[in-house]
Amino acid sequence: MKILVVGGGGREHTIVWKLAQSPRKPQLFCAPGNAGIAALATCVPITADDIAGLKAFVVQEGIDLTVVGPEAPLALGIADEFRKAKLKIFGPTKNAARLEASKIFSKAVMAQAKIRTARAQSFEKAAEALAYVERHELPVVIKADGLAQGKGVIIATTRDAARQAIVDAMEKAVFGQAGKQVLIEEFLDGEELTIMAFTDGRTVVPMLPAQDHKRVGDGDTGLNTGGMGAYCPAPLGTPALREQVTRDVLQPIVDTMVRLGSPFQGVLYAGLMVVKGLPYVLEFNARLGDPETQVVLPLLKTDLLDVLEAVVEHRLDQLSVAWHADTAVCVVMTSGGYPGAYAQGLPIHGLPSAGSASTMVFHAGTARTGQEIVTAGGRVLGVLGRGATLADARREAYRVVQSISFAGGHYRTDIGARALGSAR
Repeated sequence: MKILVVGGGGREHTIVWKLAQSPRKPQLFCAPGNAGIAALATCVPITADDIAGLKAFVVQEGIDLTVVGPEAPLALGIADEFRKAKLKIFGPTKNAARLEASKIFSKAVMAQAKIRTARAQSFEKAAEALAYVERHELPVVIKADGLAQGKGVIIATTRDAARQAIVDAMEKAVFGQAGKQVLIEEFLDGEELTIMAFTDGRTVVPMLPAQDHKRVGDGDTGLNTGGMGAYCPAPLGTPALREQVTRDVLQPIVDTMVRLGSPFQGVLYAGLMVVKGLPYVLEFNARLGDPETQVVLPLLKTDLLDVLEAVVEHRLDQLSVAWHADTAVCVVMTSGGYPGAYAQGLPIHGLPSAGSASTMVFHAGTARTGQEIVTAGGRVLGVLGRGATLADARREAYRVVQSISFAGGHYRTDIGARALGSAR
């Protein structure tokens, strides 16, 4: 069986790595891939948003299943194009992917599905948005409506910061077209949790709960990023809370999308804020999260290929999905300056030659130059540690992190610390 994974980051490396463990031994391709993925799959020089190029490759190579990692090709309609051509693909349609591609659309669907979320108002004109924040209580959350690679959300604690966020998004276009409209939302004070689910458009199978660390600095300080690390399972996501989220959030959204004529098929990601024990939805994503994938998929006991096929073939209700009982921690190593400007092409030293039962290094932004592996992105590596406990998993992850170096490299030292009740 031939499988193409679309994308070239840490999430895609994890998907390829997990598929490589399938007893069915599929032949793996990745477009465009990266230096780490190249050890497991044939990397194809086609960008993730080149839908025509990807489709031509799939037809030419006789690919049996395409698995889409990032959000951009989904928002562009890759699943629609492939299904029209009778090509098997894992991922939602363009209309269904609007749950992620438009925060305003997502809020409207949540209202229809009667899902608990922060109160919000959308704006198309900067002047009206600026007038609104003058009377809004602080802190206030400013969100670019469209896709902004995890950086389009500003939590403003002052009136000046709120004004600046609106001007940046709507007038200076720092997020491009994504910030043409903004959502201004009440601030929810609680603890974040991610629960992703496989769904074939009817059946919903939740994954283990994970917690991401968005801010660039220790103690949740500094700018928002695409994610500085994660751990799974997060103790906050108790069995009772997971059941509640499945019943009150995930299944209602899937059912509502069917009623709207856009069944959602793939991975539905619920970004939650748990406030006094109650889950509020911060956002939906239409694909596996990054870096949550790097801690959730390693704990999947069932063959990932079996799960993907069950979703694509609308028979998820016939599959029992099982999980390992241990804990996973991923620490992200980034380029100096990220999420702002950063240098690229810097040699990476100390990379282990292979993973082990308790560790793995997932490549996010890397490339090969001759014999060297060099940096090629803001988030460079995701270092996975596994263990019987969270403390064991953290120890394994940081042991490997400390052996790897590149000029200006940065990482947080407190991934998973909150769950341990410690400062580091």
